[in-house]
Amino acid sequence: MEIYIKPTPKQHQVYQALSNPKITDVFFGGGAGGGKTWLICESRLINALRFPGYRSYIAREELKRLMQSTFVTWSKVCSYHKIPEGTWKLNGQYNYIEFTNGSRIDLLDAKFLPTDPLYERFGSLEYTDGAIEEAGEIHPLFRDVMRSRIGRHKNDEFGLNPTTLITGNPKKNWTKKEFYDPWKNGTLPENKVFIQALYNDNQYTAESYGNQLSQLSDIKLKQRLMAGNWEYEDDPDALMNFDAISDLFTNTVEDSNDYYMVIDVARLGVDKAVIKIWKGLRVVFIKTIAKCGIDQLEIECRTLANKYNIPFSKIIADEDGVGGGLVDNMRGIKGFVGNSSPLEEGQMEYSSNITKPNFKNLRSQCYYKLADYVNNHKIAIDCQDETIKQTIIEELEQIKANNIDNTDQKRSVISKDKIKEVIGRSPDYSDTLMMRMWFEINYQPLSSSIWIPDNNL
Repeated sequence: MEIYIKPTPKQHQVYQALSNPKITDVFFGGGAGGGKTWLICESRLINALRFPGYRSYIAREELKRLMQSTFVTWSKVCSYHKIPEGTWKLNGQYNYIEFTNGSRIDLLDAKFLPTDPLYERFGSLEYTDGAIEEAGEIHPLFRDVMRSRIGRHKNDEFGLNPTTLITGNPKKNWTKKEFYDPWKNGTLPENKVFIQALYNDNQYTAESYGNQLSQLSDIKLKQRLMAGNWEYEDDPDALMNFDAISDLFTNTVEDSNDYYMVIDVARLGVDKAVIKIWKGLRVVFIKTIAKCGIDQLEIECRTLANKYNIPFSKIIADEDGVGGGLVDNMRGIKGFVGNSSPLEEGQMEYSSNITKPNFKNLRSQCYYKLADYVNNHKIAIDCQDETIKQTIIEELEQIKANNIDNTDQKRSVISKDKIKEVIGRSPDYSDTLMMRMWFEINYQPLSSSIWIPDNNL
């Protein structure tokens, strides 16, 4: 059997990258209509026919969508190349494509499951190589786990590299951070390749895709899918504007002599502890401590409190879980419990004219307050570490309204667990911005003098 392929110039670059033994990850896409799915299917098909016993996988966030989209393209590719009927068949029970020569391609559901947070269900599989479709939907841990599963099946015999082919559209998550940003900045590691392909890079469908994309009424969607714009804000549920988030590092805010300390405590030694020192509404110092115990964290906090002359009444720490130990040891600091009731807006000690909050919990209330401050350029962050900058931006972009269309429910933001699913870690840096808002909500003096109620009123 002979197969003649006619790749687009961008697809040809992908084939070249897949044949380079130095390359481990190839990202192809960045827009609609570039021939991403066709390439995944065609490259798997060719290897399956050339190398009897070849094993690969094609993964997507949901198996249902993989079957409705990717598998449909698979059938088109086979029809285009006139693959004889009976050469392969779909096992619908166990979701794999099996060839008569012993080759096999598994169709994987890569959805993050709370019951399997480490993707252990894939731990015993062995593949020659693999492909991830629409990677922007997928938890980065899946890719990491599957890296350990490729290169385990006859690679030396076939002379094939253990490469992961990744496709996707612009998305502000790990794919942007790991591929697009380094590619744009010229810092992409030698083992990774980013190949941007838009609809007009595919001569076979450019006209039809161009017509479809040009008629999109949503400018944000058009920017992503037609122009391949990774920087365009595309989520209507996001609380904070992307440009305003980026401005945090260049904002000018009113100077203050009041210092605050905000602490996100590492949970059971797994997450990192993050400490931020604030001068008014400017972050002037950020300290990250990996896997530290409460005793070590307490020493660090007391040292910083002395250095910046911060009273304990202006220190707040996450009290959930092991953070309660720090609050107990440093008596006088504030304890933040995210799921507790929201605060009443206003100066509660002196005024009965308070605003009854309509928030699900304190965490949601403080994040909405943070969003207001960020969008109105009331906060600044002094930070020279580019990694921390990007981490902060990435976390704040994931702060989104929950059930925004349900007007009967109290306002809330998506859970921390949901954010972890998307970015693969706890949002510690954004939480230490959010908790600072406790002081803004809880302490709003009406005037510089003490207000005395008039009993005659």
